[in-house]
Amino acid sequence: MNGLPAHVAIIMDGNGRWASRRALPRFFGHRQGVKALKTAVRYASRRGIGALTVYAFSTENWTRPREEVDFLMDLMHKTFVQEIEELHREGVRIQLVGDRSTLSPDILKVWNDAEEITRQNTGMTFNVAFNYGGRQEILNVVQALVGQVDKGEITVDEITETTISRLLYTHPTPDPDLIIRTGGEMRLSNFLLWQAAYSEFYVTDVLWPDFGEDDFERALQDYSGRERRFGQVLAKEQ
Repeated sequence: MNGLPAHVAIIMDGNGRWASRRALPRFFGHRQGVKALKTAVRYASRRGIGALTVYAFSTENWTRPREEVDFLMDLMHKTFVQEIEELHREGVRIQLVGDRSTLSPDILKVWNDAEEITRQNTGMTFNVAFNYGGRQEILNVVQALVGQVDKGEITVDEITETTISRLLYTHPTPDPDLIIRTGGEMRLSNFLLWQAAYSEFYVTDVLWPDFGEDDFERALQDYSGRERRFGQVLAKEQ
């Protein structure tokens, strides 16, 4: 049996479908999804979860219609400007998880400000996976390690799982114990590919804009009833 997961990650899926089922533009689903995110962050913090990572915007999302991308950028900008002070008062520490190298200066400033303001907070770590892709993350690590080997800073034999983990976007947050996916789809969608090696999965048909505290609690209770094996055989099965 498990207790409370130390790190929960969420694939927030279903904003578009939520809007479509109501004959509304996709923008309405994204706005409602932000409300669900606010609820999830506060609930995770109150429940004593050490880290929460949410899949906010993937590297593939840039291929969406320009109008939708611009709306999402504006929505996220306004949301964090409005919420940063309250999250700071609640002791939440914010961290951007993703590729910063291709972000525009104005977007990067929002994240840098959020990280700097909350850097010393000791409450829940809130990782926002923005401009994130799991394969790109691993590729970046490989390139960095090859560069270190070429410079003679490390040897090939010194490359371990630990050295790789230290170069991931999510460092120093430990790997997620539980990954929640809303919207019913059964896939990772290029999210935390390295970190998810031994994560427990919880998939719900509830669309993200409808995902509330009761839904979050059901996921936590489901996790608490599982036995984590990490590739091992439990003693009672031997």
